Amino acid sequence: MTIRGWIGLGVLLAILLGLILLVPSTPEAEPAAEPFVDHSHPPPRGYVCARAPGPIRIDGRLDEAAWAAVPWSEPFVDIEGDRKPAPRHRTRMKMLWDERHLYLAAELTEPHVWGTLTQHDAVIFHDNDFEVFLDPDGDSHLYAELELNALNTTWDLLLSKPYKDGGRAIDAWEITGLQTAVHVNGTCNDPRDQDRGWTVEIAWPWKGLKELSAVPIPPRQGDQWRINFSRVEWEHELAEGKYRKVAGKREDNWVWSPQGVIDMHRPERWGVVQFSTAPPGTDRYHADPALSARDLLHQIYYAQQEYRKTNGSWAPSLRRLGLSHLGRTALGPVRLEITATSFEASVAAPQSDTKPRRWHIRSDARIWSE
Repeated sequence: MTIRGWIGLGVLLAILLGLILLVPSTPEAEPAAEPFVDHSHPPPRGYVCARAPGPIRIDGRLDEAAWAAVPWSEPFVDIEGDRKPAPRHRTRMKMLWDERHLYLAAELTEPHVWGTLTQHDAVIFHDNDFEVFLDPDGDSHLYAELELNALNTTWDLLLSKPYKDGGRAIDAWEITGLQTAVHVNGTCNDPRDQDRGWTVEIAWPWKGLKELSAVPIPPRQGDQWRINFSRVEWEHELAEGKYRKVAGKREDNWVWSPQGVIDMHRPERWGVVQFSTAPPGTDRYHADPALSARDLLHQIYYAQQEYRKTNGSWAPSLRRLGLSHLGRTALGPVRLEITATSFEASVAAPQSDTKPRRWHIRSDARIWSE
């Protein structure tokens, strides 16, 4: 090839290179926002509560056909979850409902059934006991607690908010029309034999819950409430032919839906009851679509509590809390507002049957949507 030919080829290559450089480059795609999943504790357990075919006789025996038609819950676990050994004795529960009552049943296996407290509104968990915690609207405020022992002695109380947030127990509150019964499969307070356990039956009237919440009561098909159950179990020994607690030993806490910590007063970690009008065993449990938003806001709540303990004030940003990654989830941006005395965080969350709502949490742990 002549020199002129080489020059022409070079010019052509230069032109082609220029055209290539003029083609705009495709911008690098933004990474997709990740769905938020809280791995710090397992999702709450759920139970589909079927409608009772008629009134339930409250005698503690659980031998009616209505109870036989509905499933038992999963066995209870340690309050801290899988990090602790499985309970020594099995506990499980069932639920039913009708126009007048929420019915609760429990079976507690126990080779030595005992109880000492006989005064209503005594601190029942000083004995072995069974406990119910109920928050109809799931806002973590103004919720009910009921405890009873093997002697069917009860303690019903109202919590304005969790103890950790300055709440207090209102012992004077009474569950109007409450019915409870206990059946001991064996002999209570007799160490000469071995028992099989005790069963509990409760009829909790709806009228005793209307003051706790603005949600529809009685509930509707598909409505979900926050609920949990706990069993307190003390190690015992014999002294002068009687049972007594082993000195210096802490009680065991066995629960339906694990809390992750030794504290039943964290309502955001309770289980969920889903009310159904379908025949028992035919309706499926549906996880709350807002659970991811609620969990995200509770991460912020707990981080803010720790930040305030260390710094004496609320953190003004997710970055200060070490939670910058929460701003990159599929839930969208988090709004965080602080004052000298409080904070409020909020985030959007899709709902299954309505337009997206915005969920909020305050520095006193109240959570709500609007």
